[in-house]
Amino acid sequence: MTNTVTASTKTAGLAVPRLPQFSEEYNAQTQEMYSNVLRLYFNQINNTVNQLSATTLSASQANQNNTNPQNPYIYKVGDLPSAAISGVGVRSFVSDATATTFASIVSGGGTNPVPIYSDGTNWRIG
Repeated sequence: MTNTVTASTKTAGLAVPRLPQFSEEYNAQTQEMYSNVLRLYFNQINNTVNQLSATTLSASQANQNNTNPQNPYIYKVGDLPSAAISGVGVRSFVSDATATTFASIVSGGGTNPVPIYSDGTNWRIG
C-alpha cells in the first residue's frame, strides 16, 4: 500500500503496531510474527521519510537567509506530484517536456528541460 505524503497526511497511517504476546518459552512462530510486524512498520516509516525528502522545500526552509540560489529537484513529467496537492504557486523543474510554450500545460516524453509551476490544477510551463 502506497500513501502519498502531503502536509496534512505526514503521519497518517503510521499507528504504532500491536505486537504479538510472547510466552515465557521461546516460540519460533511468535518470534517470526513479531519480526514481520516490526519489519512492516519500519518499512512504512522508511517510505514516509523517503516521500518527505523527495518533496521540494519551501524557499524559507531551503534558503533562510536568501544568499544562495536554490537547487530544485528535477522531475520527469510522469513523476510529478499532483499539482492540486502541491498547491498554487509551487515551482519545480522537468527534464522531458514536449513543448516550451509559456503557461501551456506540461506534458512529458520530449527532451526540453523547462521550469514549471502549479496553478492548483495543472503543472504549467514557466
